[in-house]
Amino acid sequence: MYVFISVLILIAAILLILIVLIQNSKGGGLASGFSSSNQIMGVRKTTDFLEKATWGLAGTVIVLSIVITAFIPRTTTTNQSEIRQQINDATMVDPNIIAPNFGTAQQPVAPEEPTE
Repeated sequence: MYVFISVLILIAAILLILIVLIQNSKGGGLASGFSSSNQIMGVRKTTDFLEKATWGLAGTVIVLSIVITAFIPRTTTTNQSEIRQQINDATMVDPNIIAPNFGTAQQPVAPEEPTE
């Protein structure tokens, strides 16, 4: 199902790109080819169709993107990070092994000697 919805999103996105490229921001584009009045669709109807197709395809991409999140293949989740799991596994092998101190631990404070 995930792959099917992904393909639908891809098709809708490609169609959206083509519809947007056909349009011209100054009223030209595909609508400019229909200048005679005896055409099946007039200039205004073509512009309306392209605008509705743009909004429809954009809405389709958005809705399908939200729907596809329900079908994302999930793997088993762990409660810990993998680094913490590796640390726990390493300490479980031999509990007598002490991790080396690389100078990151807080050093004990030596008591001050009284001066006379």
